[in-house]
Amino acid sequence: MPQIFHSDSAPAAIGPYSQAVAAGGFLFCAGQTPLDPATMTLVDGDVGVQTAQVLKNLHAVLQAAGCTWKDVVKTTIFLRTMGDFGRVNEVYAATLGDARPARSTVAVAGLPKDAQVEIEMIAKLP
Repeated sequence: MPQIFHSDSAPAAIGPYSQAVAAGGFLFCAGQTPLDPATMTLVDGDVGVQTAQVLKNLHAVLQAAGCTWKDVVKTTIFLRTMGDFGRVNEVYAATLGDARPARSTVAVAGLPKDAQVEIEMIAKLP
């Protein structure tokens, strides 16, 4: 049976889903948007600020499952516009350090709460 993981340091799910579910030795993290977990509102700032918050939220979920960035094997980045790719990539690289999971980046028509970026990830459980 899949195991559900939750961190109070990441935003609560805004729908009928879990922050993360472990199955088959992997952790499947739901997409995180740049919500402040304390207020459940979007953080103010440009796409770089929003990306930093998304990664902070994901890190909290990873930690709840005993994982680190080194355990991440795949990420998917959803952008409101591909024009933000460079700035998002800078923040992403600085945050993940030398971890280099496989990654896809796609532009989408819209994101929850009108966010500029959303990221989901899959990690190998330790």
